[in-house]
Amino acid sequence: MGALTGFRVLDLSRILAGPWCSQILADLGAEVIKVEKPDHGDDTRMWGPPWLKNNQNQDTHESAYYLSANRGKHSVAIDLSTPEGQSIIKKIAEQSDVVIENYKAGSLKKYGLDYASLSSLNPRLVYCSITGFGQYGPRANEPGYDFIIQGMGGMMSVTGERDDLPGGGPQKAGLAFSDLTTGLYSAIAIQAALLSREKTGEGQHIDMALLDTQVASLSVLAMNYLTSEKIPGRFGNAHANIVPYQVFNAKEGEFIIACGNDMQFKALCEAIGLPHLSQDPRFNQNSGRVIHREEITDILQQHFYSQAAKTWVELIHAVKVPVGMINDLKQTLEEEQVIARDMVIQMPHPLREDYISIGSPIKLSKTPVEYKKAPPCLGQDTDAILSQFLSQDEIQEFKDKKVIQQR
Repeated sequence: MGALTGFRVLDLSRILAGPWCSQILADLGAEVIKVEKPDHGDDTRMWGPPWLKNNQNQDTHESAYYLSANRGKHSVAIDLSTPEGQSIIKKIAEQSDVVIENYKAGSLKKYGLDYASLSSLNPRLVYCSITGFGQYGPRANEPGYDFIIQGMGGMMSVTGERDDLPGGGPQKAGLAFSDLTTGLYSAIAIQAALLSREKTGEGQHIDMALLDTQVASLSVLAMNYLTSEKIPGRFGNAHANIVPYQVFNAKEGEFIIACGNDMQFKALCEAIGLPHLSQDPRFNQNSGRVIHREEITDILQQHFYSQAAKTWVELIHAVKVPVGMINDLKQTLEEEQVIARDMVIQMPHPLREDYISIGSPIKLSKTPVEYKKAPPCLGQDTDAILSQFLSQDEIQEFKDKKVIQQR
């Protein structure tokens, strides 16, 4: 039994931030009912290739993007733009604990599916709205996309090679950073609201914004600025406050050193055959190494060209200084620690028996994550779910009107 077993989540969201949040809740045991538009479904269903291959190794219409964020859910195809569809959503909401939506601020009000409308039917409802800019403020009505948010929210100003180096300039993260972190924060907020409901008996509205989350995630760099009033720049693969804490090139390959304190720096210097560096007054303390970043980095880099990355990693690892190779995705998923931690999982999918996916990082000793259901095909669970709220005659009537769809 999962930690959230017994809780029902009505998921009206699509793309990534909302689905990422609801997938976390599903992994923890919640029943997640994902509402999708008939015939079309979540926009990410079309975001391929790559596509899931079926048992005959043929491409299906299930995109890898969609599969990444929709494990453990029930797909119900309902046209919520119709009065009949809205009535179905309201019936489900009356018997749900959580609603998640990521429509533009205020746009669900015309359907009677906003927080005020649904909470009047179910005062215990926890209603989570996820938007680019939040429910109020001068940009509240603007659509929000992760790429734009990374730019506006300062992320790209501190990501990428230094401006004075080849290839310098702003870079986005390789993943939809603000979407994923907003999904995580939303899952935390929903669980906090559910705990509060245990005390008060009342639900509440959660207002989550990608821009807010991106600003909060600036963490150390934001405090660096607030403390010093110096605008941080890009450091590439280096660290603003710690040296050496970066990527180094070797005779063969590249590797990372994350030297977090002066004792580790001393051990590093001894391990690589440069013990005198830790005695140099410019370098024996981290504050000096930050000031003399260029000098110490150049000395180490020239030295590391003498041997292969694997050799340096073995030498440095032996003295317990954080060090590691840079893996591609294949190497990462074949890493023995990743496998031992069950981060690559297998479960049956309607279209492929040996479906493989990424696992959850949450490890609970008494209520562990359970993988009960692969990401559903569009409308896969329409009949099974709606039979809990509608009669069979009603279900057939709505099918005939194309308000709902069963795969």
